[in-house]
Amino acid sequence: MANWTRACGVEDIDLEDVGRFDHAGRVFAIYRAPDGQFYATDGICTHEHAILSDGLVMDHLIECPKHMGRFDYRSGAARGAPVCVALRTYPVRVEGDDVLIDLG
Repeated sequence: MANWTRACGVEDIDLEDVGRFDHAGRVFAIYRAPDGQFYATDGICTHEHAILSDGLVMDHLIECPKHMGRFDYRSGAARGAPVCVALRTYPVRVEGDDVLIDLG
């Protein structure tokens, strides 16, 4: 069952950047790809407790600010040591000026 929740406004996140969204005691990361598409993942690195929105976005990768491990934010796949556990991803849709994520 879908649980669409407003995460941010479309203009809140620049192209090839990431923003933080906190909801119900959880942290999420919202990404805007170079082509303008939005994506969402858990906001905490699976390797160490680091906030991914403090990391660096390069193309379709997020680099953790703590140990520079990388994830593909489109799939959540671990793409660079020391991370080896994928991130959970969430469906995203845009309605007007709002970015919504399905928290399930």
